[in-house]
Amino acid sequence: MGSNNQTLKALDFFCSIGGVSLGFKQAGIEVLGGIDIDESCKETYERNIDSKFLCEDVSQLNFEKVSEYFEIQKNQDDLILVGCSPCQYYSNIKTDKTKSCKTRLLLADFQEFVEYYRPGYVFIENVPGLDSKPESPLGQFKAFLKKNKYVFTDDVLNAKYFGVPQNRRRYILIASRVKKAKIELPKEDRKNIVTVKDAIGDYGKFPPIKHGAVDKSAFSHTSAKLSPINLKRIKSTPRDGGGRLDWKNKKLQPACYANHDGHTDVYGRMSWNKPSPTITTRFVSYSNGRYGHPEQDRAISLREGATLQSFPEDFIFYSESRGAIARMIGNAVPPLLAKKIGLTLLDI
Repeated sequence: MGSNNQTLKALDFFCSIGGVSLGFKQAGIEVLGGIDIDESCKETYERNIDSKFLCEDVSQLNFEKVSEYFEIQKNQDDLILVGCSPCQYYSNIKTDKTKSCKTRLLLADFQEFVEYYRPGYVFIENVPGLDSKPESPLGQFKAFLKKNKYVFTDDVLNAKYFGVPQNRRRYILIASRVKKAKIELPKEDRKNIVTVKDAIGDYGKFPPIKHGAVDKSAFSHTSAKLSPINLKRIKSTPRDGGGRLDWKNKKLQPACYANHDGHTDVYGRMSWNKPSPTITTRFVSYSNGRYGHPEQDRAISLREGATLQSFPEDFIFYSESRGAIARMIGNAVPPLLAKKIGLTLLDI
């Protein structure tokens, strides 16, 4: 816990399955519960976090319901409001923004709750592009914090410098109404980088499996089945970091990539001695990034993806759908990064 032994309570908006909630619990913060529109996350959240899950659309949610359900009130100095809203619309990755357009103002919805409750602390985590796009609601949010006498700090941090075995850049902001002096984000540790080998290289914990293997146990060491052409592709990909440009048989190249050398990560293998690439909601798909296992002829499994996100082995995902679990994992804030933030808040 923090050096001043204070106790804090957190309410996790847009909580998904509880990456932030878990990390905050590990830091010693009391988690009151989470709010998310996705009901498929409810069982996983409640059974792992052991806190309440309110399935509601934050943009339609009223203050009275939140106050009653989580037993919070205005001006609580010990309360943290967490707002890790889905904001793929502002991502620097060039993708079709049509589906994510409707989520672009969720930060503004979260701001209304901060304005109403005036908690002692605020934490937001989001895509790096949130702080650089002129149409982002972030500028308005920062102006609101200043006007309401919050001290805050923000920056883009990489989870790999905080013990997460993954190259994942995220925008982080922490604010305090209680602390009036300067506050700081946690310091990066650039020396103790956790690699893919460190995380998933123990074959005693992650026994070798074939593509298409289904693990019905709580461990969920399940890997997607490859098509015949993709099986040929991964077998032609050198182990430990090889990619599609290494294929000797040019006929293996997908038509869309046949005449250019871009998108080199797709159909690639991870490297043992580096952190993994960013774990997205499509990490179980060999063709959607560098998600091939470093040695085995398959994409990484659900449990391997969860481990690269820093979820512990005893965190159980409650769903019959492999795609749904992959989405839960890819959308989550890495718990270990959240723990570092939680410890920082306790030390403010």
